[in-house]
Amino acid sequence: MGLQLTVLGNPGHRRVTLFAAAARAAGLPEPAVLPWLDVLRGSYRLAPGTVLRIESPGEDAAVDALLRGPALGAGYAPTRVEGSAAWHTRVTAALHALAGRPGVRLLGDPAEIAVMFDKRRAHARLAAAGVPVPPALAGPPPGGWADLKERLAAAGLRRVFVKPAHGSSASGVVALEFGPRGQLLATTSAELAPEGLHNSLRVRRYRSEAEIAELVDRLAPDGLHVEQWVPKASQSGRAADLRVVVVGGRATHAVVRTSTRPMTNLHLGGARGDTAAAREAAGPAWPALLETAERAAGCFPHALAVGVDVLPTAGWRRALVGEVNAFGDLLPGLTGLPGGPAEGLDTYGAQIAALLAGHPGVPLPATSPGAPPRTALPDARPRTDHH
Repeated sequence: MGLQLTVLGNPGHRRVTLFAAAARAAGLPEPAVLPWLDVLRGSYRLAPGTVLRIESPGEDAAVDALLRGPALGAGYAPTRVEGSAAWHTRVTAALHALAGRPGVRLLGDPAEIAVMFDKRRAHARLAAAGVPVPPALAGPPPGGWADLKERLAAAGLRRVFVKPAHGSSASGVVALEFGPRGQLLATTSAELAPEGLHNSLRVRRYRSEAEIAELVDRLAPDGLHVEQWVPKASQSGRAADLRVVVVGGRATHAVVRTSTRPMTNLHLGGARGDTAAAREAAGPAWPALLETAERAAGCFPHALAVGVDVLPTAGWRRALVGEVNAFGDLLPGLTGLPGGPAEGLDTYGAQIAALLAGHPGVPLPATSPGAPPRTALPDARPRTDHH
């Protein structure tokens, strides 16, 4: 028989359905679905020999309520920003419990996923491996606004990103600027409300120190990661960065994200840019930008796929890594880089190909008559010959 996969995810979510479509297109059986809700409630069974793909638990209100609700009590709402530390603790515990099940093999390492969802630890791991990253505020996480303001002044940092350590999709991220005459500007999608912070699709600006102090003080209990705001490259007059998906060690997909705001996330008003134009602007530096993403993903060797946020500096000649994403492969309609190892495949098809090639650490059944061929991505060694 061919490879039989089970997906840990939220049934009906497009992450699950797109991966299932890629499996069917490769001739594999329809993946079974293990709901996150069942795992968090402890009501599930897995047969020995299960190969389990881990998908994001996000975008399901019942799952989110189990992950963050107890930390927020009566003030919980799906739009609340706070509770990300509790989310991280419970997701990590659930994955470690799954990894301890006899005969179950996870497509992903719970310990690596835990690091990728901790911006402080991920930044430290990348820096230790020599991957270029923005300078970060040293020392323990700031305890609140007064602590943050004092330490930024001591470090001489006037433009920074303040990020919830365990946040995702720019939830709670604050782009903070100190003007030459003491002015303050905080740009964020977080909306202050009497009971807490709420995510909003509208990016807003706060200039009152009292409001900014409240914003930071509400974020601080979940842990903060603070790093220097590095000017990025531009495209058509808009700030631009890259989301690069690395599959099996190779940069397979890239999308340019542009915005007039500090955050380029598409759900916050960002737009997909022109990847061909970015490649032309980077010129001979383009392969190095992709290799930077591969080096970052290489810090998580058990991950089948890693989404890497690459921050090209002005001129597109060099780049820093802003973040690594355990579930950064949701790029509907995007096929692989021209001439690359996944040309013509979406991000999920590329991962299926890597699995059939024998991704390290995943036991695959021997190919039998009628099983799909193991048409593989090229070797997983970092390379710079992308065309």
